[in-house]
This record gives sequence, structure tokens and C-alpha cells, in this order.
Amino acid sequence: MKVLIVAFAFLAVAFAAQSDEQATILSQNAEINPDGSYKYDYQTSNGIAAQEQGVLKNAGSKDGESEEVQGSYQYTAPDGTPVKIQYVANEFGFQPQGDLLPVGPTPPPVPAAILKALEWIRTHPQPQEPTRKF
Repeated sequence: MKVLIVAFAFLAVAFAAQSDEQATILSQNAEINPDGSYKYDYQTSNGIAAQEQGVLKNAGSKDGESEEVQGSYQYTAPDGTPVKIQYVANEFGFQPQGDLLPVGPTPPPVPAAILKALEWIRTHPQPQEPTRKF
């Protein structure tokens, strides 16, 4: 029985490697525009697919110009698990999302003494000094 399981696992890995080597492109599109925006997508016969689009936000603004990219990709992991990642990349960094990505720990609650101090500060604002005009 163990030999049969090992043989089956070996054949599955060999078949996966062979299908990746013989993969063909099923579809591929790309568009680049004069304003800097773009989009592309592709799909292969072995289940790999990706798409992305990007735009230049606040074009011409010295301090506010930034790029924003949105996209996704998918493939099948060697163990057969389907992987799909969606992402946004902008002035706040790269922000991926997917069921298989690790999730950070939940931050601890704010201590009661800190909450009390913050509430006291909110309800007792400092008096503002008048601004002087010269």
C-alpha cells in the first residue's frame, strides 16, 4: 500500500512538472495609454492567470502625484491548492489579500488608564493663546 501511495505521489509530481513545461498561452492582452494608464491580462493552459491595471493619480501635481495599481493572479500550488491573490499598490504601499496569506496577530486592547487619559484630554482642551500680529 505504501509503495502504491509513493508511486502515485511521484506520478502526480511528474505530471505537474510536465504540464508546466508544456504550458501554452491561451490569452494575452496589453494596453498602454499616453496618459500613463495601462492594463494587461494573460492566462496559460496550466491554470496560471494574472491581470493588472494602473493609473497615474493627480497627474502634474508636484506633491500629490502617485501611481495606483490594482490586480490579481492565480495558480495551483504544487500540493494542488488553488492560490488567488488580489492586490492594490498605491501611496500606502503594497496591500495583498488572499485566503492563504498569513494574518498578523490582533493588537491588544488599549489599557483602561490610557482610554481614561485620552477621554480627559478630549474633554479638557488646552486654552489657545491668541496669535500675535506684527
